[in-house]
Amino acid sequence: MRLARIQYPDGRIFAARVDSSMAVPLVEEQTHFMADAVRDLIAADTDLTALGAIAPAVPVDEVTLLSPLAAPQKIICIGLNYADHIRETGLDAPTTPLSFVKTAHCLTGPRDTVTISAGTTEQLDWEAELAVVVGRAARHVTPEAAADHIFGYTVANDLSARDAQFSDGQWFRGKNFDGFCPLGPWIVTPDDLADPHALAINARVNGATVQDSSTKEMIFTVGEVVSYLSRYMTLNPGDIIATGTPHGVGMGRTPQLWLGDGDIVEVEVEGIGVLRTPIHITEPTLKERS
Repeated sequence: MRLARIQYPDGRIFAARVDSSMAVPLVEEQTHFMADAVRDLIAADTDLTALGAIAPAVPVDEVTLLSPLAAPQKIICIGLNYADHIRETGLDAPTTPLSFVKTAHCLTGPRDTVTISAGTTEQLDWEAELAVVVGRAARHVTPEAAADHIFGYTVANDLSARDAQFSDGQWFRGKNFDGFCPLGPWIVTPDDLADPHALAINARVNGATVQDSSTKEMIFTVGEVVSYLSRYMTLNPGDIIATGTPHGVGMGRTPQLWLGDGDIVEVEVEGIGVLRTPIHITEPTLKERS
């Protein structure tokens, strides 16, 4: 099953099941702060296949696909988790998963433009990632039991400002510009996805392939990552775990390659779909104090 957040032309937002090319609205999202219809459906542990439509099904291309989650409690990213990425960076492989966070303001839809203020970074990079969506609360789970706590999988692009990332002594600013986590186009449940450790994963910049790998290159499996994180924190329904990126990021190329105004990044994971993210760099407009 594919679960998406969609927006009608009249502005209404729904959690929707995507059947073939049709979106079937299941729940309308409310308008309060941090509303998230998909997160709430996941937390309710409802049989989504049994839910009936609350509005007529519509072709997917007639609605706007939004980020499939709007307000997760946590977005956890795993660094240096692909053997081929380790080889290109020349760094030592970690002995435990290396984690950092993005916040919900980074989330943006699978077709949305990411706008960046000129002068804030000169080293804008892409990272194609398979993302896990937590389904049931997990605390102190084993790697073998982790599958029982996974709702599904989606595609993420861990956009990064490398100059900010490495000049600060910690990664928060460089990973958390507005829009730095394109996500989607939907969440695919495990029953509709092949082995998550044997999926093609790639990225293209302006149509040219820059990352071309497989999730079999992951150092720590999905189960190992979920288990490790659950030792230290409770993973809650709707939480997102981005599981790392393979070789081919701009920072690792010779010469290095950075994204600029007008570039288009496409990130694809086999069996899930494609993110298409245009980059727009604009001069900031300073707002005067009223």
